[in-house]
Parts: sequence; structure tokens; C-alpha cells
Amino acid sequence: MHTAPVCIECGTRSNPCRCRVVGPTLGFVAFAVSAVIEWPVGAVVYIFKHMKGRRIMAHPATVVYPKVANSIPI
Repeated sequence: MHTAPVCIECGTRSNPCRCRVVGPTLGFVAFAVSAVIEWPVGAVVYIFKHMKGRRIMAHPATVVYPKVANSIPI
């Protein structure tokens, strides 16, 4: 039996219980989906343009995860 990954972030002040489950979990799922697409593309671009390839490969961690995780306060 497989279980889905669940991310828990405690110590936040964005909701009364001070723990978030939904936002970080959906952020992780969005990160994984975008990484599957962007990391191979970034690796190919890296061969020709190093900085552009690094930015593409960093996009899931620096943009996708924070935006999704912070948009849901619970």
C-alpha cells in the first residue's frame, strides 16, 4: 500500500492552529511536476548557456514551490 507524501509546516502565524499541511503538500506536488519537465530542459540549455540552464533548473524550488505553498494558508 502506497501513501502520498504529506508535508507539515509548524510554527507559522498564518492560521490559528499554527500548522500548515495542505499548502506545503500541494507545493511539493507542484514542485515535483514542474521539476520533471524543467530539469531535463535546463540540463540541455546548460550545455550552451550555463546561467540560463541553472535558472531553469532552479525555477521549481525558487518560484513554483513558494508560490503554491504560500497561497494556501492551511
